[in-house]
Amino acid sequence: MTALQDVTLSILDLAPVTVGSTPADSFRNTLDLAQHVEQWGYHRYWLAEHHNMKGVASSATSLVIGHVAAGTKTIRVGSGGIMLPNHAPLMIAEQFGTLESMYPGRIDLGLGRAPGSDQPAARALRRGLNSNGQDFPELLAELRGYFNPAAFGDHLPPGVRAVPGEGLNVPIWLLGSSDFSARLAGELGLPFAFASHFAPDYLLHALELYRSTFRPSDQSAKPHAMVGVNVIVADTDEEARKLATSHEQQFLNIIRGRTGQLNPPVDNMDELWSQQEKAIVRRQLSFSAIGSPETVRGRLLTILEQTGADELIVATQVYDHAARLASYEKLAKLVRGQSV
Repeated sequence: MTALQDVTLSILDLAPVTVGSTPADSFRNTLDLAQHVEQWGYHRYWLAEHHNMKGVASSATSLVIGHVAAGTKTIRVGSGGIMLPNHAPLMIAEQFGTLESMYPGRIDLGLGRAPGSDQPAARALRRGLNSNGQDFPELLAELRGYFNPAAFGDHLPPGVRAVPGEGLNVPIWLLGSSDFSARLAGELGLPFAFASHFAPDYLLHALELYRSTFRPSDQSAKPHAMVGVNVIVADTDEEARKLATSHEQQFLNIIRGRTGQLNPPVDNMDELWSQQEKAIVRRQLSFSAIGSPETVRGRLLTILEQTGADELIVATQVYDHAARLASYEKLAKLVRGQSV
């Protein structure tokens, strides 16, 4: 792939709760962002399920998807993702069947097998504490059965149907940060999204495995690989790097075993982290394109050459909402080849 114009561009929103704000503020910002990016030509807008995190407001993911879909007109809206082991497949089929019935042709169901939470939250969710996601294929088969009993009905409990849900076309994506979901997505002929925006180590191996094992299905005739990238576009490299320190602080807190709201940017991260911590954070966030439009263009071209991605899903964890909007607008213009 030689041109940015060839790639589909989408958004992953964690509905960040910034220091000094509330989840209600986050939901207003999420809808405002979705309405803007719809006008700027982004293809889909996904929200992620996380629990027990003060800085993430999208824990009730299906509800936030409905909030965004109700306030937009054309952009696809979905989950990136729903952590299926946390839920009864019937409930997810009913929730997304409801969303698809309300907003037909616009809903995506991205699924992950991680808990999206810590152990106390997993216990509160009644999730099996010894589960390591190995039952994910069975849960997925049951979920697909609720949408399409003719093809997958053997996996359903006798006499149980999803209403609404049954007979509706809700595209299913598999999400992952290792080779497990990559192989499963390939074998089932489903589109695949890799969480390289925070876990890049196995990206290239997972993409190769996905493509090599892919079998065409009713949903996808050929592989479709989406790659997560952190992107911050500003007028200068220095400005973008300062904006990025909010995200770096967030990950620094995670590796220290604590979570919190998204902090304002700082002038010097070296005052906050050790060299070892810096190396860990920078490695985890290495699939990032941060800088001026020219810097970001070059980095994205390199990522596309490395991965052959069909779609980039962009995460922009920026403290100031106006700066976040500006970054997404600049990125859209950059990808369309317009002057930024």
